[in-house]
Amino acid sequence: MIRRLTRLYRRVLQLPQTLATGVAFRGATPAYGGGLLLPLALAFFGAATNTMAGWLYVISGLIFALLVIGAVLPPRSLQALYVSRRPIHPITVGDRLQLELAIHNPSRQGRLPLQIQEDLPSGLTQIAPTQSQQSIVWKPVTWQSVAAIAPQQTHRCTLYAQAERRGIYHWPGVTLRTAAPLGLFWAYRRRRLPARAVVYPQVLPLSRCALIDTLAQEQQLQSQRDRRYQNATEGITRTLRPYRTGDPTRLIHWRTSARFDQLQVRELERVTTGREVTILLDNGSAWPDDETFEQAVTAAASLYFYASRCQFTVQLWTAATGRVQGNQVVLETLAAVQIQTTAPQPLPLDAPVLCLTAQASRLAQLPPLSRYLFFGRGRVANSAVQGVQINHEQPLRLQLVQAV
Repeated sequence: MIRRLTRLYRRVLQLPQTLATGVAFRGATPAYGGGLLLPLALAFFGAATNTMAGWLYVISGLIFALLVIGAVLPPRSLQALYVSRRPIHPITVGDRLQLELAIHNPSRQGRLPLQIQEDLPSGLTQIAPTQSQQSIVWKPVTWQSVAAIAPQQTHRCTLYAQAERRGIYHWPGVTLRTAAPLGLFWAYRRRRLPARAVVYPQVLPLSRCALIDTLAQEQQLQSQRDRRYQNATEGITRTLRPYRTGDPTRLIHWRTSARFDQLQVRELERVTTGREVTILLDNGSAWPDDETFEQAVTAAASLYFYASRCQFTVQLWTAATGRVQGNQVVLETLAAVQIQTTAPQPLPLDAPVLCLTAQASRLAQLPPLSRYLFFGRGRVANSAVQGVQINHEQPLRLQLVQAV
């Protein structure tokens, strides 16, 4: 019964804190001991008033004095503490996010032991290692303890968070609390310390990928045909332009030069080809559910890096960013990409692409030498390009390696 009354009493006292979201806590919240002593002191004071017994007044006075000391000292212990953080390095889904903080005490008085908590957003969970009989186990925690900080000293602590999903996370700062030295009242202080953490999607280790490998073979055959075409058209003039220093004299068109009284140089017909592919993540159209889209993001990241290892000039396209290139830029784009609920965006189909979509109507628009990964629930009709229909009950990595 006493425990229930204490919990109710603490909830009533914490109500102003709950309503004042985003505002630093200025008061002190009773801990279990403080919530138990306060009604006890009131009971002794009431008994002393009724019986006029001096020793009851003394007991109630001592308890009230302890409560006052326990409520005043914790807020003073958190004053003047300065908190800073080191840059947060990007991680991949499933890894632990390392948050390095430095708590500086610039005053001439030492600060009592305290606890610290990152105000993490949804999707990140603060964890801490716990020693078991066999190995270290990481378990979710709320607060991490910090030892007492000496005058004009800096205490460095490392907090860890588990990333449940990819994304770019932002949060406002950290919260400090302490109940020292008596443990009767908790004092809270928030420190504004904006943070930004990037969680990349998972990149599957592909030893081979049939989609990319067959695309490389077809582009090689196309390149050979283009070379034969170039050899056959060598010498065909595409246009004339004025002579520039360094141009070979054999390309000067003397008849036109004599007519205009200025040297004119021929530009010959040339064909340039290369191993190029654009990965289209069709986030501008509808998807069956979020898990299917997360699978597509994982596939896009895995195919991008596999194509890069195969000496492709590879780009990523999304409806929000357009074409992007570069490992870090692509990873951050995939970390932030979301399904867009606006009207479907037109796809860039001016060159061979590798399209990741859940809409069968998109596949009919793909240019020759393209590939696709279809994440929809229905069946794919006969398509002019090769591709894979993803089976959501089988491992994605196995389907990317074997199927074509």
